[in-house]
Amino acid sequence: MYPNNPGSTSGVNGCNPIPGYGRRQDQPPSPEEWERRWGAISTSVPDGVLGSSTDRTTKKEASQLSVRDCQSKGGMNCKVEIAYDNQCAAVIVGDGAYNAPIAATKEKSIEIGMRTCRDSGLSNCHVYYSSCSFPVRVR
Repeated sequence: MYPNNPGSTSGVNGCNPIPGYGRRQDQPPSPEEWERRWGAISTSVPDGVLGSSTDRTTKKEASQLSVRDCQSKGGMNCKVEIAYDNQCAAVIVGDGAYNAPIAATKEKSIEIGMRTCRDSGLSNCHVYYSSCSFPVRVR
């Protein structure tokens, strides 16, 4: 009997897997694998309409879907304002203008947009839209 054997129960020797057994020691563990995710914002400025899409696998798909979303809301002149991947975007509106910053987090994109709006001398600055499209772990 081996008292230091962690697999031992009631005085009977047990078996435990050997750490690292089955993997060659010269091979590192498989790395994580991530897929990009895209988002896009489209606007129809004369109509004041915004369309968006998030979590798409390509920039083209995200852009096309945001234009369609804009058009479905009545936008007559919808154009992609911004496409972004693996990050966040916001649309900040003030009297007479807007901006659409991107950043690593939603809070940071809002912070940048609000600062830009205020620094431009606009009043009534507020968040009109914000969203994120983060990468997805596939392995």
